Parts: sequence; C-alpha cells; structure tokens
Amino acid sequence: MLRFTDEHEWLRLDGDTATIGITAHAAEQLGDLVFVELPKVGAKLTKGEAAAVVESVKAASDVYAPLSGTVTEVNEAAVSDPASIGGDPQGAGWLYRLKLDDPADMDALMDEAAYADFAK
Repeated sequence: MLRFTDEHEWLRLDGDTATIGITAHAAEQLGDLVFVELPKVGAKLTKGEAAAVVESVKAASDVYAPLSGTVTEVNEAAVSDPASIGGDPQGAGWLYRLKLDDPADMDALMDEAAYADFAK
C-alpha cells in the first residue's frame, strides 16, 4: 500500500512498519540534494513534527512525520550520498522506517491518484 501526504512524503506499509521518503515531485522541486539529516533509530515521532531535513542548492526543507510511531531504521546510503535520493526518491532513496502506533491511520492519507491531482 502506497500513500502520500500533502507535505509531499510517501509511505509504503509492510506489516506495521512504513518506509518513508520524499515524493518524486518534491525531489524535482528541490533539485540536487547536498545534505540529509535523518532521525535517530529509536526516536518517537508524532504526526506532523519535523522528522528529517533535506537540503539542496536551492533550499532546505523539513520532512515531517506523516504518522506517529518509532523510527526503526534510517537509510545511511542517503546520508552518505544525498544526491542518490533524487535518482530514485520513491525507491532506493527512502529516508527512514517507522513502526506505526496505529497502521490504520494510513487510510486517511492520499492514494496515488489523489496525490497526482494534488501535486498538479
């Protein structure tokens, strides 16, 4: 199940854990990324709070926690090579994994069709 937020994050659910990253639209708007700061494994995030930072030559942008939960893993490859996020933002360019407090909260987020309309 792939879902999207109005802050241009995507989530892919696997059991009760969501893989989270920025959308292709967001990556395109930011341009070449030069710096990424990710949350610490074990961090407890609340929906809507700043969870990560992505910085490009154009701008720095917060990445918000789309849902509440606990960080279980971060993509160290994205930290080592921030530009790689732009190459595959909705695949290998994922940012972190979050064990969701309530996986049913995913239902309130946009599906691909709704996000495509939103991002126009």
